[in-house]
Amino acid sequence: MAVKKRSVIGGVDTHRDTHHAAIIDSTGGLLGDAEFPATTAGYADLLARMRSFGRVTAVGVEGTGSYGAGLARYLTSKKLPVVEVDRPDRRARRDQGKSDPIDAIAAARATLAGTAMGTPKTRTGPVEAIRALRVARRGAVKARTAALNQMRGLVAAAPNPWEPT
Repeated sequence: MAVKKRSVIGGVDTHRDTHHAAIIDSTGGLLGDAEFPATTAGYADLLARMRSFGRVTAVGVEGTGSYGAGLARYLTSKKLPVVEVDRPDRRARRDQGKSDPIDAIAAARATLAGTAMGTPKTRTGPVEAIRALRVARRGAVKARTAALNQMRGLVAAAPNPWEPT
């Protein structure tokens, strides 16, 4: 008879270069935590580590719109439920402290408790294409304005042709 794998929940505190992951059981008990590089290979290692503790039922990820976007897409492609977790409020941070392991555990526990229920944006499709165009346009308008202001400044400060040099 096969042994039934326990259900586990992951939580991830994301950063530019690394992600810190925590794994908890269905009662909120900490099973483990570790840091992984924010690369595709790191995502695979992170998921393998989570699965080594049991069947992953959900993963709470902080910052799915920025540093956690790649991880959220990777986990979603592996058919795992991914939940957007808000940063802990200031009071909780004051009470518990601030560290990557604490934030990762808080993300996992918020996912377990159901207080983190946000759906991460996929960052694909027509909406993302429009967003990219708007970002490019905003940058172009800003550069044009800067160039015009610079040109006007040079013209205003230039000597008059009738003034001796």
